[in-house]
Amino acid sequence: MELKSLKDTENFSKNFSKILKFGDVVFLYGEIGTGKTTFTRFLINNLEAKKKINKSNILSPTFNIIYDYDIGNMKIQHYDLYRLKNNKDIQELGMFDASNKYIKLVEWPELINPKPKNRIDLFFKYSKLINSRKVKIKGFGKWKDYKFNAI
Repeated sequence: MELKSLKDTENFSKNFSKILKFGDVVFLYGEIGTGKTTFTRFLINNLEAKKKINKSNILSPTFNIIYDYDIGNMKIQHYDLYRLKNNKDIQELGMFDASNKYIKLVEWPELINPKPKNRIDLFFKYSKLINSRKVKIKGFGKWKDYKFNAI
């Protein structure tokens, strides 16, 4: 899928947010600047607007590692694991201890091992066009046969 503008990214995140439920895990892969945090910002802000909640200032949690967002009855945890060095550091976060209570959006999930069985992986890549990004979606477990092209 090609996202040719910020508006395309916003529309994609809005449509993608409609399929998410408590316990869902989304891994966001891609180089710095490919749109992982921008996608997350649009997704969370869209859910807030839908619930008539003031939009949060969504920052990359690079230094904090995690930000929590309460959106009415929905809770989202946004992780950025860029600064972590090994799986032990990740295990100490207890990321998946309360997995049924949150939607988890995880940037830089490469070191997570084992990975959750039920998850969606989004791969962001630069495109030849300056403001364009390519996104590949892959589902695992309950998401394996999901028709993501319909989003």
